[in-house]
Amino acid sequence: MDALPTLDLSALRDAYLQRRLTPSALIDVLLQRIATTSDRNIWISLMPEAQLRQRARELEQRDPTTLPLYGVPFAIKDNIDLVGLPTTAGCREFSYLPERSAPVVQKLIDAGAIAIGKTNLDQFATGLVGTRSPWGACRNSFDADYISGGSSSGSAVALALGQCSFALGTDTAGSGRVPAAFNNLIGYKPSCGLLSPRGMVPACRSLDSLSVFSLCAEDSAQLLQIAGGFDEAEPFSRHAGSEQPRPWSAGLPWRYGVPRTDQLQFFGDAHYAEAWQALRAPLAQFGGTAVEIDFEPFLATARLLYEGAWVAERYAAVEPLLERSPAALLPVTRQIIEGATRFNAVDAFRGQYRLAALRRDVEAVWRHIDVLITPTAGTIHRIADVQARPVELNSQLGYYTNFVNLLDLCAVAVPAGMAGNGLPFGITLSAPAWNDSALLQLASRMQRSLNSTTGALGQPVPTPTAAAVAVNEWIDVAVCGAHMSGLPLNLQLTSRGAVLKRSTTTAPLYRFYALPGGPPLRPGLVQTVEGGASIAVEIWSVPVQQFGSFVAAIPAPLGIGKLRLLDGDEVCGFICEGHAVRDATDITGFGGWRTWLERTSR
Repeated sequence: MDALPTLDLSALRDAYLQRRLTPSALIDVLLQRIATTSDRNIWISLMPEAQLRQRARELEQRDPTTLPLYGVPFAIKDNIDLVGLPTTAGCREFSYLPERSAPVVQKLIDAGAIAIGKTNLDQFATGLVGTRSPWGACRNSFDADYISGGSSSGSAVALALGQCSFALGTDTAGSGRVPAAFNNLIGYKPSCGLLSPRGMVPACRSLDSLSVFSLCAEDSAQLLQIAGGFDEAEPFSRHAGSEQPRPWSAGLPWRYGVPRTDQLQFFGDAHYAEAWQALRAPLAQFGGTAVEIDFEPFLATARLLYEGAWVAERYAAVEPLLERSPAALLPVTRQIIEGATRFNAVDAFRGQYRLAALRRDVEAVWRHIDVLITPTAGTIHRIADVQARPVELNSQLGYYTNFVNLLDLCAVAVPAGMAGNGLPFGITLSAPAWNDSALLQLASRMQRSLNSTTGALGQPVPTPTAAAVAVNEWIDVAVCGAHMSGLPLNLQLTSRGAVLKRSTTTAPLYRFYALPGGPPLRPGLVQTVEGGASIAVEIWSVPVQQFGSFVAAIPAPLGIGKLRLLDGDEVCGFICEGHAVRDATDITGFGGWRTWLERTSR
């Protein structure tokens, strides 16, 4: 076995900071690992080796503390754009070379991550099995005779086999959760629009969500902080709604819903049925009270996805290719998508009316529970069986997943041990949109209690560190001076586990000053009624448990208040008392601290 550390974000960062590893050495080992698993059909295309090594050398010229994802390798499902590689969506005839990477991908790269390549998938993200690909059926990381799950098949298997630190998938009907369950991973399906879907080939555009496969819930939380955010150029991006503290976060009594026993379905799989039953006592230890619910409104919603007019969205996504060259699609993919032709606009409206009624029914359920817990899948199949009965066996895998996006829920698939057949078993936590952080927090606790390993290499679930004590409980802080990356006070952020989220500017409401005194030199940002300008800032996310000590270290006349950004968002940020700028130098015209430092140092 090679000498790599575990590839979770915390362990990898620690290896870099202690100089036990370099990005170049990491690439050496990853390429060896990838070469030994070609029979699993994980990858569609890899970044050229020369480019990977050049990227590694560029990073080695940087200080690891200045990039939150310094040298972190990741995989990208091949329906998400990455400059330099074609986007195929699992279809050669559809393939195109994107002019720019998807915004989420670019944010991750800007944060220091290394894109390794594009992974296999069920063609046009139509399937939950991972077998519907011209590049071959992607094979399970534990047993190659079994399916990987799909449609984000290669992303999950690449992560489970130690070929990356995290992987991007997409999720419309469970594609980011089912492969996680089958490969012993965290599969995080955010609230729709929380990660911008721009640069993603749509399946059902109104329902699609980018998803994240990770080794632990803390990693998903950190990645969301870096890659999330409203995207004005994407109509289906949404401003995050306000999230109220969930009862388990505050140590209060809470309730989790489970389907009635007669509504559970394991499709004759005794191993998965036993694994679910065995969880009753372990789930109780988390302090929640089990509440049996009527699962029928969720099941009825799930049936709308493929039995209703929503399949027409899949047709819209590939219509030009389907009409020009229908043989370009695999027969099973074409069969499913062409089923849209039996629906008309009246059917679409009827479906919307039915969904509205089901959402109202489900609202009543949420009045009695705080989170829904279900199996992620009721069974797992051998590849040969799926190829013999492709539609029937695929449909079984969406029983507990198809309803989530239609009902505007967020969800996290959590490993929950091994079933009697020696394969992973997983559960999914679901809640209404914008409860992402609370679900990730609960997922963190459950993963460590219910399962001892992550992925398929037998590596232990990472231990939370000081940098990840609060799962997604972060406070965004705008910094405009010496706390910016690479400047003298930045250590006050990085030492507390803060991560750089993005660079932006304030709204044009501020005057900017260089305060007397130092070192270090410090700026003062003051809101003004007129004559204001936009000032460059960096947005850092600080773990909530570290926020108090950070603020306490800020000397007068500076403090933390609310700043308005150019996109209209308000965040915490550095402000200055007005009296302190009487003897200061007005540097508003420079537009930012770095520019002023560069000009004055000449």
